Amino acid sequence: MILYVLAAVPLVVALLVLAWVDIRTGLLPDLITLPLAWLGLLINLDGLIAPLKDSVLGAVFGYMILWTANQMFRRIAGQDGMGYGDFKMTAALGAWFGMSMLPWIVMGACITGLGAAFSRQRSAKNQPMPFGPCLSVAGVAAMIVVFSR
Repeated sequence: MILYVLAAVPLVVALLVLAWVDIRTGLLPDLITLPLAWLGLLINLDGLIAPLKDSVLGAVFGYMILWTANQMFRRIAGQDGMGYGDFKMTAALGAWFGMSMLPWIVMGACITGLGAAFSRQRSAKNQPMPFGPCLSVAGVAAMIVVFSR
């Protein structure tokens, strides 16, 4: 249990910082997302949270699922629908929690994003909505699920 706590602290701190930075700037800096992904892979060398193979596949598919969605959006709308930092952050979460948790993380982030979009609709703000905070909420929820096992 102590290893989970030691792993959870840098993850949760990084997710909170990423959410805050994305809300303020609209960016998810590589300075945080890339080391977070590498740390997720290192944490899982011995399968602490997910088997290493599942962790590597989670990182790859985490990036690719949002990249693919963005490519489809770009073909339809003629512009990007999200930033590349979102891809890297999802890859990092995939590295931490593995391929098997990835669909739940993405779905949780999308549901959180829908809730945020509906609440923003009332405030008459027509600005891009950052997805990083939604991913952060889903990442913390995934950590709670891991702790409850």
